This record gives sequence, C-alpha cells and structure tokens, in this order.
Amino acid sequence: MAMKRLTRQRKAVMDVLQEARNHPDAAWIYQEVRKVVPNISLGTVYRTLEVLVDEGRIMQLARPGEATRYDANPAPHQHFICERCGAIIDLDVSAAEVLEKARRAYPEMVFQSADIEFRGLCADCRDKLQS
Repeated sequence: MAMKRLTRQRKAVMDVLQEARNHPDAAWIYQEVRKVVPNISLGTVYRTLEVLVDEGRIMQLARPGEATRYDANPAPHQHFICERCGAIIDLDVSAAEVLEKARRAYPEMVFQSADIEFRGLCADCRDKLQS
C-alpha cells in the first residue's frame, strides 16, 4: 500500500504513539490525541490506526480477550508481557535462532517468520513481590 499523506490527525496519532512506551490501546490514544486535536473522533483514531498499520508505520498487537494495542516500532522485535500488571515491553531479541532450529528440524516445511512472546514479571512487579 502506498504511503498516504501524513495529515494533522495522523501526525498527532503517530506522535502520541512514539512518545508512549506502554503499547496503548485506541481508547488511550484517542484521549491523548484529543489534547492536541480536540475535535477528533474515536472513529477517526481507529481508521488512522488501521491506515498506519496497513502502511507498516506501526504494529498492531492483538491478544485474545484484550483490547488491541499498538506499537510505534514496526521493525521485527519480540515482546515481554508481565503476567501481573500486563505491561508489554519491547525486547531486542531475535527470533532467527528459533526459526533456524525449526527449519532444520522440519525441512519439509517452509518457515517464513516466527512470533515469540516472553512472559513473566517485569522489574517493578518482581520488586513489589520481593519487598
């Protein structure tokens, strides 16, 4: 899909996402964007997020039973999910090793990508449990 013009609304959504490090959902993004573009609608935010995902400018994080969240970093990377507070943290860990191991173990299959999700306790939740 060709890149669309970065309108005031799209720029505001991108700015909010790039400043947020919490992988927010559309409702949170909407509340933050309204501080800059007060007359924006929730529908416009949803459509803007959809366009930005389609253009590859942002990443969508869909997990069953939860609101879809968004990541301003569209480059391939993994996530750590805290099972206590729900925080999603970017990890600079490559899935290449796991993918290569799977290719060697199952040569009859064509592997194209791998999504690995790490789970456990973030540093804050670990510290709260230890204190």
